[in-house]
Amino acid sequence: MVMTDPLGDMLTRIRNGQRAGKAVVSAPASRYRGTVLDVLQREGFIRGYNKVDHGNGKADFDIELKYYEGHPVIKRIQRVSKPGRRVYSSLNTLPKVQNGLGVSILSTSRGVMSDNEAREASVGGEVLCTVF
Repeated sequence: MVMTDPLGDMLTRIRNGQRAGKAVVSAPASRYRGTVLDVLQREGFIRGYNKVDHGNGKADFDIELKYYEGHPVIKRIQRVSKPGRRVYSSLNTLPKVQNGLGVSILSTSRGVMSDNEAREASVGGEVLCTVF
């Protein structure tokens, strides 16, 4: 079966795993998902992730979720740009999540980065998701 929104699927797995109190969740691996996980790790929302190769060209990411005093670090993770409706933002209109406490993850011409990194690089792009 073909998946229409692989990034949305990974974000839902993270959201459901944190609601269930899991330490590690698994998601199919791709380079695109890996770059989003890199941003989440740099911003401190996940502990890290490992790529597990199953052979036959199949691989998964084991994503280590992060908790603070028993509560999930990620309070809300939401897909913004969807396959049916793409959302683009210029440098001047980059969204601030919870007055700067959260992060928007963007796909720019210089790669996938957080909204703060995009402001420093003076680029806009497609708003993939918001994390708080």
